[in-house]
Amino acid sequence: MRKIYLIGIGPGNSDYLTLQAIDTMKKVDVFFILEKEKGFKEFLKIRKEILEKYLDRETYRVVNAKIPKRKKNRKSYKEEVKTWREQKAEVITELIENKMKDGEIGAFLIWGDPSLYDGHLEILQHILKEGAVNFEYKVIPGITSIQILAARHKIPLNRIGESIVITTGRKLKEYTPDRITNTVVLLDNYSTFKDFKDSDIDIYWGGYLGSKDEILLSGRLKDIIEDLKKIRREAKREKSWLMDTYILRRPEGPESNE
Repeated sequence: MRKIYLIGIGPGNSDYLTLQAIDTMKKVDVFFILEKEKGFKEFLKIRKEILEKYLDRETYRVVNAKIPKRKKNRKSYKEEVKTWREQKAEVITELIENKMKDGEIGAFLIWGDPSLYDGHLEILQHILKEGAVNFEYKVIPGITSIQILAARHKIPLNRIGESIVITTGRKLKEYTPDRITNTVVLLDNYSTFKDFKDSDIDIYWGGYLGSKDEILLSGRLKDIIEDLKKIRREAKREKSWLMDTYILRRPEGPESNE
């Protein structure tokens, strides 16, 4: 029986791998690295650097595979993602079937944590449901950019009596300012924080968290928004991509301090 591991590797810094992740990597026969469109070469490089840092090169092999570009579906975002994942499932099925021997262990190195805004877990479940190829699988959790963000800004993720909302820039568009208390935002290609610039809200922002290019900014949103927009523009222009995470947080009132 073949076995697949989804290994969370954190936000890119090899120091953030857990001991469980490293121990699991040492068992793996073949690592599958999926290549996206241009602009993601750095993600591939970081994965290979992690392997070289922790493993003996002669104990494993690496198989690269191209995955299709996601095609926009203006009518349904869910259908767009569903179709794309099914296409990825076909690629992964072929890898497991043709690039692994029976009894071997394969792995995908997942940015952050496999359970948070990553589709590989659902893709593996889809493949098994379709019955195209048989395998066992296990998830190894990883440190997320959310944890790194809170650590860098030296803030707790929760304050007394508050819940935490974790969402995306696309979903944040549906929020009104009065719904923001303590909101973590990922995958915001739209700079949706701009919609709250006139509200009494603080922002704790981080780009390329955990990497040598890490950028941090915090303060009252309406006071620093122009600086933040400039930083994001310059970062995208320099690297052609930007992965950022931020927290929108309403300042504590008297009740929160009791």
